[in-house]
Amino acid sequence: MSPLSRTGLPRAEVPSAFDGGAAAYDRLVGANPGYHRDLRISARRLGLPGGGAGLHVLDAGCGTGASTAALLRTAPGARVTAIDASAGMLGRARAKQWPADVRFVHSPVEDLTAARPFDAIFAAYLVRNLADPDAQLAKLHGLLRPGGRIALHEYSVRDSRRARWVWNAVCGAVVIPLGRLATGDATLYRHLRRSVLAFDGVADLCARLTHAGFTDVRTGTMPGWARGIVHTVLGTRP
Repeated sequence: MSPLSRTGLPRAEVPSAFDGGAAAYDRLVGANPGYHRDLRISARRLGLPGGGAGLHVLDAGCGTGASTAALLRTAPGARVTAIDASAGMLGRARAKQWPADVRFVHSPVEDLTAARPFDAIFAAYLVRNLADPDAQLAKLHGLLRPGGRIALHEYSVRDSRRARWVWNAVCGAVVIPLGRLATGDATLYRHLRRSVLAFDGVADLCARLTHAGFTDVRTGTMPGWARGIVHTVLGTRP
């Protein structure tokens, strides 16, 4: 049985699904100001000093560049390496205008290497789609300098009945119909709905970070309808 056969697409098929849906996904994300606002909130919570000047930040799972843009809005002086396993999503990101200190790399997090550790890591909507989250969080821990921080920006609804109800309602009424209208195929958006429902609660996600070696683990949620649904989970490499 493939890893996500009960909850959505098999994880091995997720990058190729995003390849095919990258253009429509980018348009839908671009039309949703709350999506970008929430990413900026999580990026600010990284607390990068001095506007990020002199810091090297990893954007793990950058998609079409929305998380990269959020990082640059909050830390315009940072040097950013942005990676994604989907060539289609990365192609959309690369086609946009970026400062010279932004570099895009086609790589799953599992294969990433770095000559020097990063000062901070931002991972938006990544962990839910990893085949082995614990192993990859431990790897991200190893790619971070001592004292560096990680921010996971993720959907998590398992701990709240209200959050599950709102998530199902928003997906059923908005996300899946818009995805079908934009692409003619709602497979990717049904996967989004199911994968979020099957994913960790916030307490379990915090426990994963602690198990991977991070300390000072804390969380925050978002305003509006995403309250209790979209979260920032922060940790520090001691």
